Amino acid sequence: MNTQERIKQIVDDHPVVLFMKGTAQFPMCGFSGRAIQILQACGVTKPFTVNVLEEPEIRQGIKEFSNWPTIPQLYVNGEFIGGSDIMMEMYQSGELQGVFAD
Repeated sequence: MNTQERIKQIVDDHPVVLFMKGTAQFPMCGFSGRAIQILQACGVTKPFTVNVLEEPEIRQGIKEFSNWPTIPQLYVNGEFIGGSDIMMEMYQSGELQGVFAD
């Protein structure tokens, strides 16, 4: 299985996936930490996380998979939502909470 197939399988197998630097318990960058805080504020207590620092091929591959240059990246029900800035905007508008309510 190549990297793109692995990423697709991860995204398909888990309802909420966050590709991030570090882990939910120990984020290794401010943006990843903010993404986890936003998810928690939306009531998502156990997102499936992928630490891209431990998997360089995924770190590069996810940028190609989503056509998005930065990490973290959030996927909900197989759909790419965005990075921490987009998550914050959607959270502030109430839109992100609606994504998880469905």
